[in-house]
Amino acid sequence: VQLQASGGGLVQPGGSLRLSCVASGRTSSRYVMGWFRQAPGKEREFVAAINWSGESTYYADSLKGRFTLTRGNAKNWMYLQMDSLKPEDTAVYYCASRQGLGLFYGEEQYTYWGQGTLVTVSS
Repeated sequence: VQLQASGGGLVQPGGSLRLSCVASGRTSSRYVMGWFRQAPGKEREFVAAINWSGESTYYADSLKGRFTLTRGNAKNWMYLQMDSLKPEDTAVYYCASRQGLGLFYGEEQYTYWGQGTLVTVSS
């Protein structure tokens, strides 16, 4: 499975961005998708995850209410809508996936990773 993340860029504080991630390759099995991020000088951290059907999501506590994760009708697409962005949201955002029907928030629980897309929140 290959993952391709896109949609990063420069945005002012309070602005919005939508990140996309598409999975290709052997995607016939049901799989969970998620986002992680890594800020400069910090460890990678969990952002959000969505189950195969798109009906269940799980967010990092600090991001609830500002970030919304959805899955496209074509299940291999995932979208992260980020609103009310803050400078501390600046990071490289990575999409990840693994086979399974639940929700996972541990970095070590994911099998496949995309290359990352940079989000910079600055005035």
